[in-house]
Amino acid sequence: MGRHPILGVMSDDPILSVIAPVGLAGSAGTALIVDLVSGDVAGGSRRTLRDVYGDGPRLSELSPGRQGVAAIRGGGLRQDEAVEVVEILAGRWPAVVVRVEEGEWPFPTVPVVPLFPGLLQPVAARSAGVWQPVRGGGDPPGPGPVLPRIGPSHIRRMLRGHLPRRSRWIAAWSQVWEMPWG
Repeated sequence: MGRHPILGVMSDDPILSVIAPVGLAGSAGTALIVDLVSGDVAGGSRRTLRDVYGDGPRLSELSPGRQGVAAIRGGGLRQDEAVEVVEILAGRWPAVVVRVEEGEWPFPTVPVVPLFPGLLQPVAARSAGVWQPVRGGGDPPGPGPVLPRIGPSHIRRMLRGHLPRRSRWIAAWSQVWEMPWG
């Protein structure tokens, strides 16, 4: 693992907003995804971060019971409350990926930007980002890793709540843990 035990992930693109946390968490091997946006990423457990905040964490939530990626919904928890719970969970999880919206988040946050073609192409970036090429898209307008293109079957699989099989796309995310995100 790199130097960040907790990384926020945000994207204005609705598809990347859901699959980027999955890719980043998958590259860590064992990680927890906390979805503070809408719960689109999380699956399985009915407990939310709000439940963990109110009732305290269960032993099974404090650390991974197996290798792989687990996810939990935010449940409408305020950001200051979420920070407290995320810090507790990050004490035992090898990596925590938090899906956030644009705005204040006290931990390093990774912006993920699609590289659309033509007039939709992003303008020059002031900071580093993770760049996701799409068919016909251009070059990245700023520093940061450019991910390999991802196939539609991988996207559909992640949108249904399944992890993608090991792929170049997942492997490319591993470098993000080491970067100096602001």
